[in-house]
Amino acid sequence: MKKLFYLLIAFVLLILTACGSDTASEPAATETPEESTESKEVNLYTARHYDVDDELYKKFEEETGIKVNLIKGEADELLERIKREGDGTEADLFLTADAGRLFRAKDDGLLQAVSSETLDKQIPENYRDTDQMWYGLTKRARVLVYNKETVKPEELSTYEALTEDQWNGRVLIRSSENVYNQSLLASFIEIDGEEKAKEWAAGLVKNFARDPEGGDRDQAKAIAAGVGDVAVMNSYYFGQMLNSEDPAEVEVAEGLGLFFPNQETTGTHVNVSGAGVVKSAKNKENAIKLLEFLSAPEAQGTFAEANYEYPVNGEVEPSELLKSWGEFKEQDIPLSTLGEHNAKSILIFNEVGWK
Repeated sequence: MKKLFYLLIAFVLLILTACGSDTASEPAATETPEESTESKEVNLYTARHYDVDDELYKKFEEETGIKVNLIKGEADELLERIKREGDGTEADLFLTADAGRLFRAKDDGLLQAVSSETLDKQIPENYRDTDQMWYGLTKRARVLVYNKETVKPEELSTYEALTEDQWNGRVLIRSSENVYNQSLLASFIEIDGEEKAKEWAAGLVKNFARDPEGGDRDQAKAIAAGVGDVAVMNSYYFGQMLNSEDPAEVEVAEGLGLFFPNQETTGTHVNVSGAGVVKSAKNKENAIKLLEFLSAPEAQGTFAEANYEYPVNGEVEPSELLKSWGEFKEQDIPLSTLGEHNAKSILIFNEVGWK
């Protein structure tokens, strides 16, 4: 009997050991190196609407096999959509113009930090977020354009000089609701403080040729129409007008000169288009790959040639058109400060009556 009893115990233990071995092996079967939690796609929410961007996304798809799903819209609308969708959002990457908007996305907790030696190598420190939440991909300067028949370039010097009496009724610029102008004023707050920034804004309002209206191209067209003599606009718009399929836009641009202000003082204001990986991105690694692709020399050169934007990658030279405008000194400030001072800028605009 004892012998039979021991045989039964041994048999039971053998069965239990076999069951335990099968159970322990199950997790290993689900963690094969071939499997991935990410699909071969990346969902890009973008506020940029340029053909050159679409061409670059197609090239990225061809080189990597990763499908780029585009959701286009206005920047503020896309930000609100990401907020509304919460953790369930499909957005992997948010792309927009202006460091002020990128700061807003970060400040609202919509972005996450990423680590990439490639991005750190390809994008200089001053064109990316200090916490690695967003990266600049293209650069533009906020320049002065002027009527070559009524203004001599030696009459121009600084943004601040546009508040002088000689420019009364001659200055054109778009609305204070535009983030480009908000970031411009934010840069003055960072450099000179709020009081001097307010003095500049008030002085410029005094010299407006008309109440602000339209976009940057409209300011150039207003010069051609004789409404004013000098306008503030982003450099790439001037390049687009010179190479426009619309002969009327080309004619307008050819009658204008371009001037980089503040070359003897603080430097010309620059800003970026850039992108950040969304906090709840389901395809984070693919989003980083797309950022690395867009900041690589080939894509940077394409941005410069086709959209007249300055490369952020120091290995890439500007296009021949951009070179023809000459080299210029940039403001030496962290671009994150443009977002940090945004609320103050809006308050100042309201106080001085900049519509």
